[in-house]
Amino acid sequence: MTRYLSHASRRRSVVIAGAGIAAAVALALSGCTGGGTPSGGTADPDAKVTLDFWNGFTGPDGPALQKVVDDFNASQDRVTVKTNIMPWDTLYQKVLTAAAGKDGPDIVAMSASRLPQFIDEGLYQPLDDYYENPDNQADALTQAAVDASMYDGKNYGVPVNIATMLMYYNKDLFSAAGLDPEKPPTTWDEFAAMVPKLTVDDNNDGKPEQYAIALADHETVPMYQPLLWNAGGGVVSDDGKTSELGSDGSLEALNFWVDLVRDQKASPIGLAGADADKLFTTGKAAMEIVGPWMTSGFTDAGLNFGLAPTPAGPAEQTTLADVVSMSVPASADETTKQAAYEFFAYWNSEEGQKTWAEGSGFPPTRSDVADQITGNPFPSVFGAADIVDNSKVYLAGVAAGGTITTTIFEPALQKALNGEGSVDDLFTEASKQVQAELDK
Repeated sequence: MTRYLSHASRRRSVVIAGAGIAAAVALALSGCTGGGTPSGGTADPDAKVTLDFWNGFTGPDGPALQKVVDDFNASQDRVTVKTNIMPWDTLYQKVLTAAAGKDGPDIVAMSASRLPQFIDEGLYQPLDDYYENPDNQADALTQAAVDASMYDGKNYGVPVNIATMLMYYNKDLFSAAGLDPEKPPTTWDEFAAMVPKLTVDDNNDGKPEQYAIALADHETVPMYQPLLWNAGGGVVSDDGKTSELGSDGSLEALNFWVDLVRDQKASPIGLAGADADKLFTTGKAAMEIVGPWMTSGFTDAGLNFGLAPTPAGPAEQTTLADVVSMSVPASADETTKQAAYEFFAYWNSEEGQKTWAEGSGFPPTRSDVADQITGNPFPSVFGAADIVDNSKVYLAGVAAGGTITTTIFEPALQKALNGEGSVDDLFTEASKQVQAELDK
């Protein structure tokens, strides 16, 4: 997932909102190399097709993705996939200007939670016929990964991956703090009790040399938002119709974590996802909540780390499940779309998923190959039933999800962390703004 959105370690994204920007995106996608003619008609099964595949896997999982692409290209001589890998925020911005050079993507990978804002403007085409073809073995896919790209009764994506978040912790730093390296915190209260021991400010200048946790507050997969679930709150209701930011559970969670970060300096303020990864990698943070894409990076860095579920809140213990889906622009013709389907089917084949899981640490998108992953211990950890069953996709099917995250939630959070207002006041107002977006 490379953490979403700057993918130097994480998938990060920039929100695309407003009619003017949406129009720009429409223009960009109309310039796709496989496009020019809307989907429909008859595909040419003999045509040689080159597919430009835009994605943001710039982190430690990038080589695994490239290996699957290379294997697909070598498996046949009709369809060639060329990867165009860039940070996720760059990808979203570049799509806006792709029309100028008429070199836009034929396949776009993005967090499934971002798809609705593009779908709502008619920029991607439904891919339901992919799932209807038994040759694609779509029935073997994890249902949560498939459902993540559903919007208004249709499916607009095919999964690249499903990634649950776990808490990485540095066993050496735990030992140095006098904590048992085999006993990471299991509850919020246990975590809070460890903060003073794991946050080290030797010269008392207010700038710790070591932090208890690297907790990113922007340009990252949602880190703070899932914490709200564990106090019985959330950003929006499960049906996507009602804001929950002003609920008692949400405010309880936000007050708890903002206090730990702002007042007890559990984490630096203002971290992007890549910053958080670097802090943990360099041994300057004892914990980080992140997905399987960092397993190889942290291993290569020589860290003695453990993995554990995120600490349980007062109401439940739910973690984020993020899904990246591959989509086809609305402008792509039938030949291009069917060529993309060939790649999608290979990606999610037994062979493709074994290569992907072994190389990336992600659990496979299909459960029937899980027991065949023997060269990498991490897919089974992140794909464990108790982790997957207690995970949830953030803002699935909410067209305003990007706007809610980057123009409402994150600014309110940063103001609270910087002491520019109380949590209750800031997020009560933010909740009204979220509701206004949902009501549009």
